Amino acid sequence: MQLGKLAERVRSKNAGPFWISIDVFCGDQQRFDTIVKALSSDTVAAIYKVEAVNLLRFEIPSLNVLKFSFPRPVMQGSKEDRDMHGAQWSVLLAETELP
Repeated sequence: MQLGKLAERVRSKNAGPFWISIDVFCGDQQRFDTIVKALSSDTVAAIYKVEAVNLLRFEIPSLNVLKFSFPRPVMQGSKEDRDMHGAQWSVLLAETELP
């Protein structure tokens, strides 16, 4: 099953001009537990082509949210930046098939 079909919402946004954050809103405790177990940091790092040591993972069970942050490949607003608001990064994760 794709993450985006299991989670309530997957969104991404800037975390300053040098970082992207992706939030996975799981909706309830059962889906949170399932997603946390199924989605490894190594998988997310591979999807976004970042070194695993540069990927930050935050599990927030009180909100049923899983969050990832990683450095942007280019600075926000630079001429190479194709997503100034960081809004499209979540699509890759939402389309990821969970084991």
